[in-house]
Amino acid sequence: MSARPEVALESPLFNNSLSRGLTVLLVFSAGKRDMNLPEIAEATGFTKSAVQRITFTLESLGYLQKDPKTKRYGLSPKALDLGYGYLRSNWLIDHANAYLLDLNRKCEETVNLSVPEGNDMVYVSRFPSHKYIAIHMPVGSRLPMFCTAAGRAYLSALSIEQSDALIDGSVLRAYTPNTITDKKHLRRVIREARVAGFSWANEEYYRGDINIGVAVRDALGKPLGAINVSLPTSRWTLESGKEQIAPLLLETVRALATSAPPR
Repeated sequence: MSARPEVALESPLFNNSLSRGLTVLLVFSAGKRDMNLPEIAEATGFTKSAVQRITFTLESLGYLQKDPKTKRYGLSPKALDLGYGYLRSNWLIDHANAYLLDLNRKCEETVNLSVPEGNDMVYVSRFPSHKYIAIHMPVGSRLPMFCTAAGRAYLSALSIEQSDALIDGSVLRAYTPNTITDKKHLRRVIREARVAGFSWANEEYYRGDINIGVAVRDALGKPLGAINVSLPTSRWTLESGKEQIAPLLLETVRALATSAPPR
């Protein structure tokens, strides 16, 4: 468990310059693919002079690229190294991929492995269906825990106190008309997942997408993340997903746990 942000900020070991550099890299997104210095300053809350020094350094190191005509900055391909280092070195991803592929072939639908980050689940491995799927969710995508099967599977594997704390810290936004935002209802769904061994979400983050999920645990029973299968409503109902996909998921997770190497 990493140090809490408020504690880390007060530590003499905390490197503020490194923190600011990472903050600048993280402001670039689909809605902000390229920015000039004033825009970066506004997005980060840093002064223009600080942003000028940070962007110069990041450009010199190869993580940012600057258009010589427009003077606008954007991420360079080298920025991918920051994320792909995690994907290449993570033992769970490396060990799970063969099992995810096998599940993908059995159910012929998209299979994902995700891990917790704050109140979200982050996709770290994905085997898409060869059939038509309307939703593109690449590795690195973040989805809220509270309204996704992967998140609920993870929550159901935590203690009640830990699960409740994460729910209380989440913004329970209605992404679709089906999203469960009532805390009592949500806790009831998670309790049901604890008993059943799997979780579900019925068009709660995306319309047309049903999810079934199961938590992945270490040898001591601590939850590490979750595997989920995404089922389009054009081919599945929630009941058929529970009946046909949940047993395959449970079988996959049991096989994964049994074969996990000692760490």
